Amino acid sequence: MGKIRKYRNIVLFIVDNLIIFAAYFLTSFLMLDLAEFYNSRNLDLIINSIYISLFVYQIVFALFALYKNITRYENGKDYLMYILACGISASLVFAIKTLFRLQIVNINQIIFSGILIAVAMISYRVIIRFILTMETDNKNKKENRKNLLIIGAGEAARDIIKTLKTTMRNTYNIIGLIDDNDAKYHYLISGVKVIGDRYKIVEICKEYKVDTIFFSITNISVKDKKEMLTICQETGAKLRILSSTAEIIKNKDLVNSLRDVEIEDILGREQVVLDNKKIGDLIKNKPVLVTGGGGSIGSELCRQIVKYKPSKLVIFDIYENNLYDIEIELKSDSENKDVKIIPIVGSVRDKVRLEEVFKEYKPYLVFHAAAHKHVPLMEESPEEAIKNNIFGTYNTVNMADKYGVKKFILISTDKAVNPTNVMGATKRVCEMIVQGKDKSSKTEYAAVRFGNVLGSNGSVVPLFKKQIASGGPVTVTHKEMTRFFMTIPEAVGLVLQAMSYAEGGEVFVLDMGEPEKIYDLAVTLIKLAGLEPNVDIPIKITGVRPGEKLYEELLIKDQNLRNTEHKKIFVERPSGITEEQVKQKIKTLKSLVQTENVTLFQIKQTMKKVVPTYKEAKYVEKDIEENTEKEESKLKTAVNKVGKIYKENNKVINFKKSKSKIG
Repeated sequence: MGKIRKYRNIVLFIVDNLIIFAAYFLTSFLMLDLAEFYNSRNLDLIINSIYISLFVYQIVFALFALYKNITRYENGKDYLMYILACGISASLVFAIKTLFRLQIVNINQIIFSGILIAVAMISYRVIIRFILTMETDNKNKKENRKNLLIIGAGEAARDIIKTLKTTMRNTYNIIGLIDDNDAKYHYLISGVKVIGDRYKIVEICKEYKVDTIFFSITNISVKDKKEMLTICQETGAKLRILSSTAEIIKNKDLVNSLRDVEIEDILGREQVVLDNKKIGDLIKNKPVLVTGGGGSIGSELCRQIVKYKPSKLVIFDIYENNLYDIEIELKSDSENKDVKIIPIVGSVRDKVRLEEVFKEYKPYLVFHAAAHKHVPLMEESPEEAIKNNIFGTYNTVNMADKYGVKKFILISTDKAVNPTNVMGATKRVCEMIVQGKDKSSKTEYAAVRFGNVLGSNGSVVPLFKKQIASGGPVTVTHKEMTRFFMTIPEAVGLVLQAMSYAEGGEVFVLDMGEPEKIYDLAVTLIKLAGLEPNVDIPIKITGVRPGEKLYEELLIKDQNLRNTEHKKIFVERPSGITEEQVKQKIKTLKSLVQTENVTLFQIKQTMKKVVPTYKEAKYVEKDIEENTEKEESKLKTAVNKVGKIYKENNKVINFKKSKSKIG
């Protein structure tokens, strides 16, 4: 076989010539009676026809470069080229016969010979391809291929199978397809059978020792997707999922569009639908400023804002590396060529630098995302949280007012609600600054409050992934700790939508869904890595850190919520705080940070005066324990009362029974 491959073109050339030779003899034999066929004149006509045809066919084959094809990988398009080449060749033979009045076979024999030549050439090439494929399959059976199960039996699955069979044959052994549509059961798609529905996934994976699962369904409800991915996760197989339709179009290759399953897929967040026209009307052809534009939220704000075609996007950040990354990312996308991207290094603490930026670029919209957000670090360095979060916001708010910004949006956090840490308390002050300034300014100020975002800098998901990659342990502070989670694109999309609703003074609250246990999140991430929690990767409970609480609240309890046009965005009624009250709080805090040798205790006590709802986590936990003890005591008292009543009733019943017997 190796020698044949070496001289494949010579072999094909000889075989094709033999086919042309045989085709003319067979055609004459079929179309003439025996006497006419064996007539010497007819044999001369056949021989003349063969000579001319060999010359014509081989010239046409050369022009079509048919011998440059690799037989193993030929497909329908290649076979059409063979048919076309044979058709043109037969036409040329007839044309030569007519023009030069050559003594060769008639038109019917020329056409029929051309058909036979095309059929024979394609047939033996298909046989060669089949033999080579079988040889490869037999070889691959001896190699260690991964057993693959594909979820979904639609067009995407068909294209994946086609790609795997042609370019990744040595990598995967396709076990079968999974689909919930009963009508597809036992049918074949590109030679692969549909072998069950979602409820058979675990059983099939166990029976066939499946190593990898490809999830190929893109048009599926969030609920069904979450359920099916959770089932797949239980198999222990490596799980890959098909990206969004937009990513598939971008990659133009289904297999390359497969990615590892992320925690966002398992949590099953619904896709956010936005009123793009309303957002676009505010952003298009307007200058926009994003502070903290290099951070997790800030950079995603830049990515989404630029799609609405502002005249310029000013990205302001103190950390030059992140700033450089988002600048290069945005400028490298040809879709953004009409938007002027302006990266500026600077701090919101620096009033002079801020004024330079506002004066030069005169932003129409400002998104203020710059802030220190790491809770335990800010517990250790509360002065920095005050300087950066509170004073930085105060500076930016005043510049927005001075330079006539249309809308100013503060990125806030659920930790600002009944804060139990310094970071949350500072963000609550930021909300007060925004609401107070709104009462005296033409600028429309608003805040958008939401919980944790998946994958952001300093969040648990990147930390857990690093810990899993290094072999563990995965550290969880408390087994019962819960948090609200949202994807970064989802949160930012809703921030932009809330901006379009802002009239001034609102605190918008995003619907974060149901809270998730951090411990369950760790378990899921370990399973997604194809490992077993507390077997392959241990989970270690480390204890609640300074400033943390077991659960977060999104709403301030003594304020009412109103609905907005969007089902995932709510708004608190504007608070009664005035700008003068805010100024007094700022004055108090400035006096505090300027005091030499100020203690952590003094800082926290001052913050409690500035933010009346601020209560340290340790006292919150103590209150919870005391309330729990009180509730348990009440429950015991109630149980005892019920027990006494039950005993008294039993005595009465027994007395009546004994009395009736005596009677």
